[in-house]
Amino acid sequence: MTGLRANAVIERWALATPFTISRERFDDVAVVLVTLDDGRHRGRGESCPVGHYGETPDGVLAQVDTMLGALRAGAAWADIHDAFPPGAARNAVDCAVWDLRARQDDTPVWALLDLPRPERVETVFTISIDTPQAMAAAAQAATDHALLKLKLGGADDSARIAAIRAAVPDKRLIADINEGWSPTDFARHMPAMAAAGIEMVEQPFRAGMDALLADCDRPLPIGADESCHVAADIAELASLYDVINIKLDKTGGLTEAVRLLHAAQAAGLDTMVGCMLGTSLAMAPAMLIAPACRFVDLDAPLLMGCDRVPALTYRGGWIDPPAPGLWGCPFTTETDML
Repeated sequence: MTGLRANAVIERWALATPFTISRERFDDVAVVLVTLDDGRHRGRGESCPVGHYGETPDGVLAQVDTMLGALRAGAAWADIHDAFPPGAARNAVDCAVWDLRARQDDTPVWALLDLPRPERVETVFTISIDTPQAMAAAAQAATDHALLKLKLGGADDSARIAAIRAAVPDKRLIADINEGWSPTDFARHMPAMAAAGIEMVEQPFRAGMDALLADCDRPLPIGADESCHVAADIAELASLYDVINIKLDKTGGLTEAVRLLHAAQAAGLDTMVGCMLGTSLAMAPAMLIAPACRFVDLDAPLLMGCDRVPALTYRGGWIDPPAPGLWGCPFTTETDML
């Protein structure tokens, strides 16, 4: 990539409404945007620094600058990818590299990775943690969505689930605890989860406490999110979890996300493709593995105050594959809208 023009910037995007999980509240989101330009084609990647994993926007930007320096000096990304740690910095660069390569080779990324052609998928819609009454009202207001993801992680979780199920008796539900339960909470709330027909409970315990699941009565599938970042994590988690949540900001990009997908499948685990907060540009690479996943959680653009142009198209809870102007597919004209 000698002669490559590469830059990265921090952008801040407002959310439509505050987004709350068991450990924090978000009113806006900072993302890192990487752009690679060879003089004719342009590739982009977006990531969301995650404070819970010790990341800051400035810290991620500094890591990205190191990676871009290597690319400007002529290094091949495939040769240096594994030398950098997983996380938001590598994600932004990895996705930008794949986008650029698709345009240079006039071949979509899914074909370059020997993946099936992307297809329309149904995404969950996330309901922030709140009082039982407020969450029930929010679930009822989500009329375009048949599958909801409920953010939980508190003493009132059984009451929340009961109120939501009464408000939306026909919707499919999954629950995300975001490491908010103790083993006592697990035993207290799981009967209410089962009674409400919850299809999966995600990350009940803190990462590193996964072994506690071996002693728990588990009437429902349990998903790993914060506990699983890369393919190498599967060996220790396969006997404890039923579902693996693949997020590109955890894996450090699409390259490792595909590895994690294959490792989870080989271990007989179901998968979920998820996201941090971000725009359609961050969701588009994840759409390539979405058809292989039991659950799809790529609703972040619906939570944003605005989105990129062009953006992913959401129709009644379903997402269309990314258009060429967004990410990962060659344009049909000679230039790439530089």
